[in-house]
Amino acid sequence: MTDVAAAGTCPVVHGAHTSKDGGVKEWWPKGLNLDILAQHDTKTNPLGADFDYREELKKLDVDALVKDVKELLVTSQPWWPADWGHYGGLMIRMAWHSAGTYRIADGRGGGGSGTQRFAPLNSWPDNANLDKARRLLWPIKKKYGNRISWADLMILAGTLSYESMGHKVYGFAFGREDLWHPEKDTYWGSEQEWLAPSDERYGSVDEPSTMENPLAAVQMGLIYVNPTGVNGVPDPLKTAAHVRETFARMAMNDEETVALTAGGHTVGRTHGNGREENLGPEPEGADLTEQGLGWNNHVSRGIGKDTMTSGIEGAWTSHPTQWDNGYFTMLFSHEWELRTSPAGAPQWEPVAIAEEDKPFDVEGTARQNPIMTDADMAMIKDPIYREISERFSNDPEYFSEVFARAWFKLTHRDMGPRNRYVGPLAPTDDLIWQDPVPAGKADYDVAAVAQSILSSGLSMTDLVTTAWDSARTYRDSDKRGGANGARIRLAPQRDWHANEPERLHRVLGVYEALSAETGVSVADLIVLGGNLAVEDAARKAGVEVSIPFHPGRGDASQEWTDVDSFAPLEPIHDAFRNYLKKDYTVPAEELMLDRASLMNLTAVELTCLIGGMRVLGTNFGGTSHGVFTDTVGALTNDFFVTLTDLGYVWEPAGFNAYNLRDRTTGQVRHTATRADLVFGSNSILRSYAEVYAQDDSKQKFVHDFVAAWTKVMNADRFDLVGS
Repeated sequence: MTDVAAAGTCPVVHGAHTSKDGGVKEWWPKGLNLDILAQHDTKTNPLGADFDYREELKKLDVDALVKDVKELLVTSQPWWPADWGHYGGLMIRMAWHSAGTYRIADGRGGGGSGTQRFAPLNSWPDNANLDKARRLLWPIKKKYGNRISWADLMILAGTLSYESMGHKVYGFAFGREDLWHPEKDTYWGSEQEWLAPSDERYGSVDEPSTMENPLAAVQMGLIYVNPTGVNGVPDPLKTAAHVRETFARMAMNDEETVALTAGGHTVGRTHGNGREENLGPEPEGADLTEQGLGWNNHVSRGIGKDTMTSGIEGAWTSHPTQWDNGYFTMLFSHEWELRTSPAGAPQWEPVAIAEEDKPFDVEGTARQNPIMTDADMAMIKDPIYREISERFSNDPEYFSEVFARAWFKLTHRDMGPRNRYVGPLAPTDDLIWQDPVPAGKADYDVAAVAQSILSSGLSMTDLVTTAWDSARTYRDSDKRGGANGARIRLAPQRDWHANEPERLHRVLGVYEALSAETGVSVADLIVLGGNLAVEDAARKAGVEVSIPFHPGRGDASQEWTDVDSFAPLEPIHDAFRNYLKKDYTVPAEELMLDRASLMNLTAVELTCLIGGMRVLGTNFGGTSHGVFTDTVGALTNDFFVTLTDLGYVWEPAGFNAYNLRDRTTGQVRHTATRADLVFGSNSILRSYAEVYAQDDSKQKFVHDFVAAWTKVMNADRFDLVGS
């Protein structure tokens, strides 16, 4: 933190692996990791480009699937026996740890893609033995095949586990599609070893808010906090502060945090009945004879009551296979003291407890003390958490309801709006964290409305920038943001610095008046206006195009907009409009990759969008950086022509500023930023720029820009899927 301050730069929310520094290309230190814009190519998908998971889901016998999963939960397998004859605790942990990687800062992580199957997630210390849980589900996956994804099945198994143990779940939605390799853009931390001291992630470990963004776990390899305390030192109040920060970073409030902690520990147990050093390598590090089932103990039995997973040993409740209020009963009915597990981990155990209140070991051979982690003790030591815990303890039905909704949120947070939910088990309630948008009017005369926009007095720049600013918030990571809903007219977006509030409010005033006059949503008007401006720009470049427009966007309400959860979507950088709020430690071109990755753009789409936005004159504040044209407002390929012209020499001219000077005359003809010049300096990006600079690419550039523009404008139109 000191070095950052000394350099006069600002840390920045920056989630993507945008640099290859320190990797296999150390000899190429300035290489950009453009691979993140090509991840999940169709070549990696064994199901083929024509596979449609939503169509396959229509063939799924949900009732039969539910029956089969519940039967599997209570059918113990000798190679990995079920605790107390029920796999529920294990499956819940698998589902939880899949979904629990979600972080609100950049929307990455979460259980929506099934990537817990791959390294690094399958080899996180916190995920020890979860590879067994998934493999136990193989008979189900084998039977139902492509009618259910691994991503759906893992979350479903956890949800049905709760139901089979007596909990009334809120619901379950199908629709998660599997990916076929780990996400290359997700940043899990810079540490070089698992569970390195937390200090590496914090400006000060005593101030949880200083944890590096976008991270939401205290150590690499953990989902949230260290169960034995901050840096392994028990201190429930200190742990409580870290719990609050980590759960907030995954979009949970205090009540949801307590409910999830209590509900997660009402069933199942921890496994630390052995020595940590006896564990073999993780799944991706074990010998091939391990069959991808790592973390095995070859020194002792290593299964059943001798299982070694976390180091902590014991169950939280008297009856760990049934949903009840046993967690709070246990927590409030005893005094707790620090003791040590057989593996040597610190854990809390009751000072005194009746024999009949002790849970049995997993094989039913003997009773043993229940345990609490440092995070559990935080639920009664932190005053806010204690108040909530007491409320839950006194009202078990209320606790069950809050937990059901919190579990649903945990497992569905990254799925996007409700119209992406599939299947008969999905609830039909609108929930604020789903960012609901009402359907808008669709049966209107688009041509007539278009004429009204063109006659409104708004400039082409007004139309393009407003459409872009509205749509650019989209994050494919968790399917949030975008132009649908026109939340750009609501808090907090209407006052974001990047949106140029003074200009924006003027434009919105015109659009809102048109909306009142025509009955068309502001959201539709904004996108249609942008399309009209781009068509006009193409026409000025000598190319006739018609941008496809799909009416029907609605206008969201302020009441149904979670202001706090939209705060992380604020653009503090946007290379497309040559905007950089401050001087950040991360170079502008890497920030550009991060945003392009979140917007699900390819490197080609990124290139043509940048080039087009520059010549359209859409820079923040009207600057001329990168506007390499004398015909601003015409959708020409001039940006690329100038960029590849060796008649210019490039020279630094201050922070993130460069001059393009004529080699012959010495005259400064243009100015630029790093986000401009990287398309001429990076060899891969330059290869795309050269294509668009060619004399025979003028029409191609326009058509490619229009296609990319349309993709951005419609990124959140999930209602159009299959239409």
